[in-house]
Amino acid sequence: QVQLVDSGGGLVQAGDSLTLSCVASGGTLDSYAVGWLRQAPGKEGAFVARISRRGGTKNVANSVKGRFTISRDNAKNTVVLRMNNLQPEDTAVYYCATNSGITGTDYYWDYNNWGQGTQVTVSS
Repeated sequence: QVQLVDSGGGLVQAGDSLTLSCVASGGTLDSYAVGWLRQAPGKEGAFVARISRRGGTKNVANSVKGRFTISRDNAKNTVVLRMNNLQPEDTAVYYCATNSGITGTDYYWDYNNWGQGTQVTVSS
């Protein structure tokens, strides 16, 4: 299975933007749907966004709708999460992960190959 490396997190202020990247190696990412998931301190993991193998189907969680967008470039083995108007409640470790289905799901437990995570901290 592919290895995933997440990057792009950081410390920002409320209202700022960040772009997270997920780069795969050791295989082709287009064999998988990909999701972005997050885990805040003391909380359970949560679904953030997903994209189908070819990018034609996408979904984001209601909590980030209108602010976050997901995209992929299979030629570069990369999936990107663009996050606008970040809020303190978006503070979490963000992970990209693969799902062997065509479109992925809205449940973080359905993703079985996770990157190492990248910290996003939003100050008010």
